[in-house]
Amino acid sequence: MRRTRNSIAAVCFATFAGAGFAQVLSPPEIQDLDMRALQEKHLTELKNVGVAISAHRFPYRLYFSRALDLNEQQQQRQDQRAIRFDKFRNQTVLEITANYYASYSAELMQKEERALRTMQDVMVPILQAAVPAVGQEEKLQAFALEISHHVRKKVLGVSTENAENVGFILPRLSARLLIAATTPGEQQAALMQGMLFVAGGNAGVVAVSKPQPLPPPAEAPSVAPSVAPVVAPVVAPSVAPNVAPAASQETLDRLVRELDKDAHFVAYAPPAFIEFHKGKYLELSITTTLRETEPGSQYRVAALAFDEHVAHLIRPVLASLKTRPDFDGIDFSASVRLAGGAGTSAEAVEFIFPTAALLCYEQYDCTGQQLINQSFVLINGERVSLDLQSAER
Repeated sequence: MRRTRNSIAAVCFATFAGAGFAQVLSPPEIQDLDMRALQEKHLTELKNVGVAISAHRFPYRLYFSRALDLNEQQQQRQDQRAIRFDKFRNQTVLEITANYYASYSAELMQKEERALRTMQDVMVPILQAAVPAVGQEEKLQAFALEISHHVRKKVLGVSTENAENVGFILPRLSARLLIAATTPGEQQAALMQGMLFVAGGNAGVVAVSKPQPLPPPAEAPSVAPSVAPVVAPVVAPSVAPNVAPAASQETLDRLVRELDKDAHFVAYAPPAFIEFHKGKYLELSITTTLRETEPGSQYRVAALAFDEHVAHLIRPVLASLKTRPDFDGIDFSASVRLAGGAGTSAEAVEFIFPTAALLCYEQYDCTGQQLINQSFVLINGERVSLDLQSAER
């Protein structure tokens, strides 16, 4: 019996070791001598990365590949060795490319939302496997991931489906901070140091604002096969906040139903509680569309977002909660766009209001500026001072 178990274990090890090797580019195939040397130096670690990623159960099938935008039948015949050291914008990076056969609806999810979903479901687990393996290599400057997913839309009434590429560049030190993070805020701060690209264009990092959480990982369909059998799976980090709610789920669901017409809540990011400054805040993720058609400064965008949208939501939100909030405040996390600005980057603006300041504003005892002065305003993850009158000029 022991011999049988040992034989089975040996077969399983050989299978997964082979799977890892099949995803790693052979050093002699790399033309750049410095990159080839790194590939040779870390070949064992890269093979282990391949094994770990193959063992992870992604929501939909994922194939490593140096060629993107392939249909699944084409992909199954392609070379799947895609883990390698390379140069990107004069930086030494560990590059991993893959085709991911998730299909998103263009009508239901904006470009940034699709990129976020693929980042959370695919890129973060890949980083969690790759960073511990080679993150100590001082010659490595960044991790470069490029994942192709699919988008469904109608053109002249005809349904079509096309590939869309998402790239993410994360500096090595930031990647190490991501792996070492113990709180959602620390994880978000690390991710904010990266650059997110969609369909070849820089989408900025507006979709990954801090401390706003990424959407929680999509649950894998019970019948969807993964790239390989699940053995010691890579556990995706809990980027979504894990704070006990101070309001019932029924209350939050009612708030969304009652106010969505005016608030424009982000569908993939329902109300949730986050930790901020050692307090507990209710985060409401919203989309704000300004009447402006020409971009101004980020301060003008933030000021207009408050005056045109957020200020009008405070009293209805407090009324919907029925009772005085027993948490520390509310974070209105807004993705701000310009009118007619489809396809342009948005600004991530967060207004983090303490409860006392909100109640003062609700009772008309404080002006909007006084509320701002008692609160935190973040633009693309950085705290700013905001003077409404001067910013809007």
